Amino acid sequence: MLALIEGGTYFHKEAIDGERLTGRFDRTIYAPELDAAALAGCDALIVADRIHPAVLRRKRPLLLGYLAAGGTLIVLGENRAQDWAPGVAWEFRPTNFWWWLETGADPGHRIVAPGHEIFRHVGMSELVWHYHGLLTPPPGATSLVEITPEGDPHGKGGSILYDHRNVGGGPGRMIVTTLDPFYHHGSFFMPAASRFLGKLLDWTDEAFRASR
Repeated sequence: MLALIEGGTYFHKEAIDGERLTGRFDRTIYAPELDAAALAGCDALIVADRIHPAVLRRKRPLLLGYLAAGGTLIVLGENRAQDWAPGVAWEFRPTNFWWWLETGADPGHRIVAPGHEIFRHVGMSELVWHYHGLLTPPPGATSLVEITPEGDPHGKGGSILYDHRNVGGGPGRMIVTTLDPFYHHGSFFMPAASRFLGKLLDWTDEAFRASR
């Protein structure tokens, strides 16, 4: 079963109730009301982008307990995950929304683990838009999509999507990204972000809802 934590804003509601993604979540949970009962039976839990970080920090014990019990947490961008999610190391980068106005521009996105299951659904055309900072995957995690040093304003490069199995040596799993598709999809702004969200949900359908 797939559940979604959302913040009650217009762009979350559009993704949940709008015609484009209708029926993609088995359960939706308003973040301030998250409790142990809401997590019961959830195989995977998406944390929608742009939920107030103070709410997520308050819910940290519940989320850690969910991971310890073997749950999968899919954490989207602009949530200050480094403040409440285990092992997340994030660095600020200025967001370039308009790189595509330059003819032939390469923002530096690269798929670095093409055999990962998520890429049966998500392709480069869904990944190349902007990003909100870079991640350093913790030991044991697999970086899936990276920004090249040439595409990084700081010349360093880093990950924007990784898969961390056995979080803290336990059975939990975290998928972490600095992409924020709910905001752009729900704002009807940036078609690639809508495509990414739809394809991400195609993967979660396959991985967590196929037996429903």
